[in-house]
Amino acid sequence: MAAEPSAASPAPAPGEQNARRGGRLTLWGVVIVVLAVTLFGGPHGTDDASNPSRASGAAATRADPQKSDQGLPRSTPLRLLIPKISVDAPFTALTVGASGQLEPPPAANTNLVGWYSDGVSPGEKGTAVIAGHVDTVTSAAVFAGLDQLESGDRFSVDRADGSTATFVVDDTETFAKDDFPSDRVYADASRPEVRLITCAGDYDHAVGDYTENLVVFAHLV
Repeated sequence: MAAEPSAASPAPAPGEQNARRGGRLTLWGVVIVVLAVTLFGGPHGTDDASNPSRASGAAATRADPQKSDQGLPRSTPLRLLIPKISVDAPFTALTVGASGQLEPPPAANTNLVGWYSDGVSPGEKGTAVIAGHVDTVTSAAVFAGLDQLESGDRFSVDRADGSTATFVVDDTETFAKDDFPSDRVYADASRPEVRLITCAGDYDHAVGDYTENLVVFAHLV
């Protein structure tokens, strides 16, 4: 399900071999240097789910518009809710595998999203990355309707500290794999932002992958 830009050159990921038509997300191919520079913008100590001193103060923190530029404390995301396209999905943490690429969510689960857990969490200051399949070997998947989102639409992330981070869509864009703007998509942000990423375009049987990626740009409100 994904692009193959020069700065993000995905090789076939073992975890994706069960995906319908073998597609992959551009995110899987982001090189470690890009991840380190652009996605490590927030604090990355012990998660507040296992750090009571941080959790106690964070539990009452909400996505206040007046505080949105500062962001919320770090907290593991639990569920992604996008009412417009009927998404109500749990999260799984995505990590970098032995291949040096980010592992995708399990393809067998059609209602699951992943976040890059070594980057910022959704709601923290910086750029959080949330990825999901558009389809699997059995059916359409969690981000099948992602292309319906428009500027002004809202979605939210329920977090382990008891808070809910609400985001508004700034833009939705589709990029060809061979011209994917990694620096723009994954760049660290001065405010809390999120990228929702999935596959798009036609399926190229010759290469066993989709021709484009869909990226939703959003910020905390």
